[in-house]
Amino acid sequence: MIDLTSVLMGPSATQFLADLGADVIKVEPPGGDVIRAIGPQGREHGLGPIFLGANRGKRSIVLDLKTAQGREAVLALARSADVLAYNIRPQAMERLGLGYEVLAAENPRLLYVGMFGFSQRGRLAPNAAFDDLIQAASGMAAAIAKSSGAEPRYLPCNVADRMVGVYAFGIISAALYGRTHTGRGQRIDIPMFETMTAQVLGDHLYGHTFVPDQGDFGYPRLLSPGRRPYKTLDGHVCCLVYTDSQWRTFLEKVGRGGLFDTDPRFASIASRTVHIDSLYALVAEELAQRTTAQWQDLLADTDIPVFPMHTFETLLQDPHLQDIGFFREVEHPVLGTIRQTAVPSEWSATPPAPTRPVPLLGEHTVEVLREIGYDDSAIARLHHEPVRR
Repeated sequence: MIDLTSVLMGPSATQFLADLGADVIKVEPPGGDVIRAIGPQGREHGLGPIFLGANRGKRSIVLDLKTAQGREAVLALARSADVLAYNIRPQAMERLGLGYEVLAAENPRLLYVGMFGFSQRGRLAPNAAFDDLIQAASGMAAAIAKSSGAEPRYLPCNVADRMVGVYAFGIISAALYGRTHTGRGQRIDIPMFETMTAQVLGDHLYGHTFVPDQGDFGYPRLLSPGRRPYKTLDGHVCCLVYTDSQWRTFLEKVGRGGLFDTDPRFASIASRTVHIDSLYALVAEELAQRTTAQWQDLLADTDIPVFPMHTFETLLQDPHLQDIGFFREVEHPVLGTIRQTAVPSEWSATPPAPTRPVPLLGEHTVEVLREIGYDDSAIARLHHEPVRR
């Protein structure tokens, strides 16, 4: 797989594939992927924490795609590749002479997968996009404002980049399976705006799902200001009371069992949704009366999920994650010991094998170019420097 992606959305998708055994060749410009420089170890080694979290298992080669030699090297790689993934705008790929028609002529079986801001069939086709922009454009920032009563803001994680990366991973996998039946490659576009709009409106199109409208936008439970971790006497917990049986049980546990049969707010999931703000206020009032451990004990024999709210610090100490070895300390040849998360899927017959360490910039340039037939003199001409043995 040829990986022309950078930053986070594309690299997330290609790392999922590398985790599962794909040979991912990350093609970087002479200066490298810009996120190499972010955070500790970024300036020293180009191996900052954000880069480390999205590029394990890959091989890195350096090519200047603005030169004829760099472009020819990508074409040579494409002749035997299954997938070429990129996340610059398609117009830029065309200017580089690496549009779909050019690549398909070299390899008709190639899957040419683009991840970028907007569908190429609309007026926003040439526009650039980033995670923050897509969070605002898809209605996510407005939903946060509506649920909190505060100013619009972005989630403090790259949710659009990462969700679109997961979606792209699934699309690439499905396309590879589909090619086993057709024998043909194809161009696949995965636009961020449309992907995230579908995710947000999957919850919040709500009454506007119907024509004519049968209500307002927004799933009330998700937009309720009471939908949050609840304070206890010594911390915060998530406690989700949702089904008929869960509400009946919760009210019995807190000494209000009669409410379920007498208060019309509890009559059905539909009525509970309408009155969700007041019901969440009731839950918050009760949870504030006991400690987190007391709530875990009280609800332990029920089907009501209750879980302490983690911080970044406590997440590293989570007993369940420790049980399964989710956080692994591995030896990187340059950085020494680093901490990584495990591949989160678990396979009974073919578990993913350990991957290559996150690569230095251009670490595998000579190795990969030799694999596609470049000799030492050709490699030296490409990089204007002697080949290091």
